[in-house]
Order: sequence, then structure tokens, then C-alpha cells
Amino acid sequence: MNTNTKRRLLQLAGWSTLAATAALVGCGKKEEPAPTAAAPAASAPAPKPAPLKIAFAYIGPVGDGGWTFAHDNGRKAIEKEFGDKVVTSFVEKVPESADAERVFRDLAGQGNQLIFGTTFGYMEPMLKVAADNTGVKFEHATGYKTAPNMRTYDSRTYEGAYMAGIIAGKMSKAGVLGVVGSIPIPEVIRNINSFTLGAQSVNPKVKTKVVWVNEWFNPPKETEAAQSLINQGADVLFQNTDSSAVLQTAAKNKKYAFGWDSDMTAYAPEAHLASAVINWGPYYVKATKDALEGTWASGSVWWGVKEGAIDVVSINAAVPAETQAAVAKVKAGLKDGSFAIWKGPIVGSDGKEVLAKDAVADDKFLGGVNFYVKGVEGKVPAGK
Repeated sequence: MNTNTKRRLLQLAGWSTLAATAALVGCGKKEEPAPTAAAPAASAPAPKPAPLKIAFAYIGPVGDGGWTFAHDNGRKAIEKEFGDKVVTSFVEKVPESADAERVFRDLAGQGNQLIFGTTFGYMEPMLKVAADNTGVKFEHATGYKTAPNMRTYDSRTYEGAYMAGIIAGKMSKAGVLGVVGSIPIPEVIRNINSFTLGAQSVNPKVKTKVVWVNEWFNPPKETEAAQSLINQGADVLFQNTDSSAVLQTAAKNKKYAFGWDSDMTAYAPEAHLASAVINWGPYYVKATKDALEGTWASGSVWWGVKEGAIDVVSINAAVPAETQAAVAKVKAGLKDGSFAIWKGPIVGSDGKEVLAKDAVADDKFLGGVNFYVKGVEGKVPAGK
């Protein structure tokens, strides 16, 4: 083999080695993946609306067993219905005085957007505060003055009073009933009269005596008034005050009485004939719903048996079946509108006709009752 041939063979071998090496390097190299588009950033969840702050001002303690207890049950109904959409609070034992205005201003300053004042005497203080806090919605119980951001609401307690009267008229052996009155305003006078009219529907000769204490909640005064009525011959007692003192006084004297605003059976089961109760829950839920949905508007609301706001409950087994049936019939009539409590002829205690035969009192008439009907003794004292 000559020199040239050897040189060519060596060159071929070298090129083969380089090719093999290149092939090996090529096989060992990984292919880089194509870049992928970045995923869009997830949108942040919408912030949860702040809860509606709701506050209540109470005239009495929440444990009064009557009026304030019933309102506080209504507040709890709001919490149950709306959960974390609302935050509620209350201030108890707020007097019907200038101090009420301070409380309302404080509640508005705390950021409450819906404020309930739960007694008649809060009307003027609430009006003042509402005028200075137009972004806050105010609700006043039992009043008659409104503002663009202040609504009034009430319950037809006279319906419960009338049904209690049916029971009282039947259960009284003496034919003498006693009523412990709070403050002589149309609401209370109307209840005394309605109680008497109910009693007269089963016992036309029944008489009603009244002792006024000029306070909504004062157990010692209520006790004293109840005892005075018993001493005057009353054997069935009724009340338009907020504690259970009247019922308990009746029990001590072995007489009968009624619960008022809330079911008071437990305070004196033997003496308890029935309780005329208010259920504020339906209205408070409605008012809160209005505020949450932006449909709240000023005006006046007056609910009764028809709307589920008034009832007579826990009727004593001693009450005859026919009397319980009479109560049930009236309740059904109030619910469907076929029965009217204030239907003439109705005569005042002075003997003058206040409602003509077959005439039915409208709400304006009922809202201005300032007289006793025939059968109620004494004179209506000067009120607020």
C-alpha cells in the first residue's frame, strides 16, 4: 500500500469518528418545549357587603316578661332570618325624656342604619334626631308623626284586649273587672274599652274599674294598683302595663288575670286565664328586608290578627269550651275581615252615642279614642 492510499484511509477514519461523535451528541440533547402563554390572573372575589347595623331602644328591661321582652324577641327574629347580613344591638331602660334624644344620637353616631324606638314617648326625640341624620332610617312604635326617614308602626293590641274580654266576661263571678292602666293615651284607652266591649258581648251587665299608674313599667306601683282593684271587688284583672306584677297579685288573692304583650303563664299558672300577645317578628323582618333591598319608605303601618301580629294564647283549661270557641270565632273574623270590634251602636260612659248603629270605626276614629265606653267607671284623666 503506497503512501497516498494510507493518507486517504486515515482521513476517512477521522471523518467517520467526527460524524459518529456528532451523532451521539445530537441524540443526547433534549428538545426545549415551546413556551406556553401565561395563564390569566384569577379575578379577586367581590368584597362582601358590610352587614346592616340595626339598633333598638327599649323603655324597659328585656327581662320584663311583657312589652320589651316581646320587642327583643322580634329583634332575635331579625338575626335568625338574615344571619350575617345584619348586626343588631339594643339599649334597655331608656326613659321617655331628653335622655332618649341622647341615646338616638349616639346610636346614629355608631353607624347604625336602621333604628327602632319602641315606645310612644320617643316620638319627639326621634323626630329631632331623624332631621339631623337623613341617611339613617328611623322606626317609631305606636306614634303618629312621620318624616322622610322616619316611619311609624304599631300593633292592634285592642284586638287582643277584646278577645281577653270575652274570657273575662264569662269567668267573672262578681261582674266586676279591674284594669291597671299605664298612661292615658288613645292606645291604652282604646284597649280598656275594647276589653270591656268583649266582656259585655257575653255579659252585658259587666262593669270595669280602672286604676292608673302613669308608668309603663313599675312593678311596685302595678302591684299596688292591682290590689286596690281587688279591694274594690274586681275578681278578674287586666292590664296595659309591662310587668307580670298584676298577674302575680291576682294569684296571691286567688283571683284571675291575664298576661299582656307576652305569654305570662309561667308567672302564675293557676291565676292565668290567657295572654294577649304581640308578635313583632313579622314586622321587624319586613322592615329589615325593606332596608336591605332599598325599598324602605316612610309611612305608617298598623298590623293585627290578620297579619299574624296579635293573638290570644295559653287559654286556661278552666275557661269553658263554648267561650274558647267564641274567642276562636272572633279571631277568625278578624283575620278574614268579617268581624269588626268597633261597630255601632256604641255608647260612651256619659250615655252619648259615639258610634251609630252599623257604623264601623275607621283608623282615624280609633287613633283618637279619648273616652270610656259605657260600663267603664270614672273619667279619663288628662293624658299626654
